[in-house]
Amino acid sequence: MKNKNPITAIIIGAGHRAIQYARYSEKYPENLRIVGVADPDANRRKETAKIFNLSDSQCFYSATEVAEKNKMSDVIINGTMDRQHVPTSLPLIEKGYDILLEKPIATNKRDMLKLVEANKKFERKIMICHVLRYAPFYTAIKEKVISGEIGTIVNIQTTEHVCHHHFSTAFIRGKWNNHEKCGSSMLMQKSCHDLDIILWMKSGAFPKYVSSFGSLMNFKPENAPKHSGTKCLVDCIMEKECPYSAYKQYIDHPERWGAYVWASIENIKNPTIRQKIESLKNDNPHGRCVWKCDNNVVDHQSIIIEFEDGATATHNMIGGTAKPERSIHIIGTQGEIRGIFKEGNFSVYHIDPKSEEGYKSKNISLNIAGDTEGAFGGHGGGDERLVEDFINYIKGKQNPLTCTCLEDSIYGHLIGFAADQAMMGKKVVKIDKII
Repeated sequence: MKNKNPITAIIIGAGHRAIQYARYSEKYPENLRIVGVADPDANRRKETAKIFNLSDSQCFYSATEVAEKNKMSDVIINGTMDRQHVPTSLPLIEKGYDILLEKPIATNKRDMLKLVEANKKFERKIMICHVLRYAPFYTAIKEKVISGEIGTIVNIQTTEHVCHHHFSTAFIRGKWNNHEKCGSSMLMQKSCHDLDIILWMKSGAFPKYVSSFGSLMNFKPENAPKHSGTKCLVDCIMEKECPYSAYKQYIDHPERWGAYVWASIENIKNPTIRQKIESLKNDNPHGRCVWKCDNNVVDHQSIIIEFEDGATATHNMIGGTAKPERSIHIIGTQGEIRGIFKEGNFSVYHIDPKSEEGYKSKNISLNIAGDTEGAFGGHGGGDERLVEDFINYIKGKQNPLTCTCLEDSIYGHLIGFAADQAMMGKKVVKIDKII
């Protein structure tokens, strides 16, 4: 029998991520129903209302407007920009809403602790969108770790290679390209997932010290090709041969990053190629030369963590690579696990003195290679599973393996904040216990 009382939700910030989570309601209306949207952009309110069949009375300008009214839903899906996460959530928590909050929790430690304290006071359920925990790849690895198959973890090595078109779209030309404007560092916006995975694998071990190095090395004016212009389709004679050409990245592949690239003309229904080209020639920030933007976030960063039990972990994030890739290698006292996320499988290694190589291995195939938009949504199948887990959490059925409740997400963020502090100060930063 279908549930006749689905969890009701209001979307705060009708951007790509919030809409992606909210679309769970289209597939499972018996579990989730969208009953409102708040966004200062009138066109986004209109489009969201169309998707979820909302009336004018269910559309609002801001989170403040929602918080000023009587409670209208069970939960909030908060997909606002990074520095708005805490200010928009605080009045909604006080009003009585539980929240599914996009990562990062906050852009600094001070604001994150404000949210933690408010949640202690009002005792709401807040879950952070660390979707990679829900991808079958990482869930299966976590189950192996819990089983004790590789013993006690000694070291974790993770990498994230942010490919050229993703990096240039979001972190050079896009709205996460400048720390002062968006509030978040490159590390916290892109790799807080990976830091969360490290902490999740080491559950129960406190991260004590962090150090980090990184810089903006490549994508700056002094490295621009000779004779390059400021806008690809306006004044650049190098455009035809440049791999970062706005034409190559966005006209040849119009749907690849459509939600970000065409935001300035989203009021035009089904814009033509000519309209898109005109947009890139004029006020669209994605038409700019990648070496001549206002970006100041790093294009590579390395982090090292020491845990209280003596274990260590490293994470390497590199932007502008040819191929996108996330990898993980966990070394324990009795074995190892190594895998590449997009390949959808991993291997487990154990010492074997009888073999020629000195080890034996077995491959764990999950049959999900390349499934980034498959049966369970984006992020390797994590998006839809995360929303499902959130609904169960609200109903009092918290998943002890994956649930990314606020309290369980704090230390991954503290590592990120400490890493950026360490990188800027060329020092080791000690993390203090706060819960």
